[in-house]
Amino acid sequence: MRLFLLTALTMIAFAANSVLTRMAIAGGDIDAVSFGVIRLISGAVMLGLLCLVLRGGLRLLGPGRAIGVMALLIYLYGFSIAYRGLDAGLGALILFGVVQITMFAGGLFAREAMPVRRWTGAGFAFAGLAWLLWPGGGPQVSVIHGLLMAGAGIGWGVYSLTGRKSGDALMATAANFIWAAPVGLLVGWLVPKGAEGIVIGPQGVLLAVLSGAVTSGLGYALWYSLLPRLAASVAAVAQLTVPVIAMAGGMLFLGEALSAEFVLASALVLGGVAVSVIPMRPQGSTISSKGS
Repeated sequence: MRLFLLTALTMIAFAANSVLTRMAIAGGDIDAVSFGVIRLISGAVMLGLLCLVLRGGLRLLGPGRAIGVMALLIYLYGFSIAYRGLDAGLGALILFGVVQITMFAGGLFAREAMPVRRWTGAGFAFAGLAWLLWPGGGPQVSVIHGLLMAGAGIGWGVYSLTGRKSGDALMATAANFIWAAPVGLLVGWLVPKGAEGIVIGPQGVLLAVLSGAVTSGLGYALWYSLLPRLAASVAAVAQLTVPVIAMAGGMLFLGEALSAEFVLASALVLGGVAVSVIPMRPQGSTISSKGS
């Protein structure tokens, strides 16, 4: 029960990133770029402190660090700017679907064996995302902002692929955030701020710090501590709940509507991901209690 509750708490934290970002930016409390900068710095501080406490120090160098930092920045800024025009649940769904497709493509590039069910699942997920983003083809979605979130998903997918090579995911994530912070400040200064210009209100800053330090920093740390105790299929199923929780949060806290088209597209994306990532149980196998 404790493992279940901690896993549920982590998924709520991940979904809360979408709700907090949309709440801050759509409410006009902070501009998207400044939100991304503050979230990045807050996450770097929290993850750095966690490594000092839990690991006794920081190790900033490692394989794939430059790629990890670049992918992290693409994710963070694409995520923030996309929420200028996307609902919380829709943004989380696009992000999650593209992350899975990117990791599928990474597996192809690495020449991993791809069973038919993974191709089938990836096809369903891609069809659902195409329906969401196709102009006039499904729910009314800002194509530009949808593509920005898709770019964020590619960034996070590449980040996840490079992170597989790390022996200590928490340390690697802290190092990437710390290296990305000064680069992110420069990028934040150069990136166009939009029609609203630079807007930094106290509530926007608070929401950005919560997103960076709590739902990102503490959320990632908790997730990495749980992963060794979860079966791979259980971890995959748990992450399927993130867009659903974000949709519920958007409706509850932001008054976002839910259309029938969006539900159907969501079913295609999440169902496709489920088919792709959840291993089929061989006939005659016994049920294992591992990870439950």
